[in-house]
Amino acid sequence: MASVAGLVAGCGSHSRPADLGPDNCHAPIYYVALGDSTVEGVGASKQALNYVSRLHARLLARYPNSRLENLGRGGATSGDVVRRQLDPAIRLQPGLVTLSVGPNDITTGVSVDVYEQHIDIILSRLRQETAALVVVNLLPDLAVTSRFAKSTQVELVGRQTAMFNEALARKTREYGVVLVDLYRPSREEVPRQPELLWKDGYHPSDAGYARWAELMWEDIDPRLADCGSKRMPARRSGAQQAVPLTARSGRRGDTDPWG
Repeated sequence: MASVAGLVAGCGSHSRPADLGPDNCHAPIYYVALGDSTVEGVGASKQALNYVSRLHARLLARYPNSRLENLGRGGATSGDVVRRQLDPAIRLQPGLVTLSVGPNDITTGVSVDVYEQHIDIILSRLRQETAALVVVNLLPDLAVTSRFAKSTQVELVGRQTAMFNEALARKTREYGVVLVDLYRPSREEVPRQPELLWKDGYHPSDAGYARWAELMWEDIDPRLADCGSKRMPARRSGAQQAVPLTARSGRRGDTDPWG
């Protein structure tokens, strides 16, 4: 499935420009994370060390009033995101949304066509009903995890991971959202660095989540305002409505690897 790399290369150039100027630096924006147990943080020694919390910590350095809503749940499939996570996310009118889902679709036998339909629903609604910067990651290669590396299913799982990633790449390109490549780094790094996996051999460890957050941030960071070392202004009394990043300037485990 060599075409995954080519599809990824095409997605960045189609990402929708977002006005993340300095006027947004003190806005009470929401970061909403959608997906499965890797979003929830299974394998991290504490919640602050999963990749979502690590991203939020970096976001706070730019947007001190940013808020996190982690909707990820262990065992979630793309269909679960559509049915249980998407509406709550949209109601928050987030400024940033990350989506990581797919391994549980693969291991529970969801077809790539159905998966692609679910991704279409998720991305179309986020684009139509929010002004969020939407960031999606390719699935890490499940075939390099300890659970599958020596399994008779390794070739099948490897092919399915690539097919699902091609579906993700097509849809992110269609909707102009940011696509982060975790597939290639996982293939290169996990076999050489087993410490990237938790003791179960398939969810990320603290080190794995740190690397995940680093890769995600490389694509998020250039799209954020350079807020520098501005100090927080005094907050006025009364509640503020959370606003999108684009608005102002104009532990439950499961048995699925990385899922």
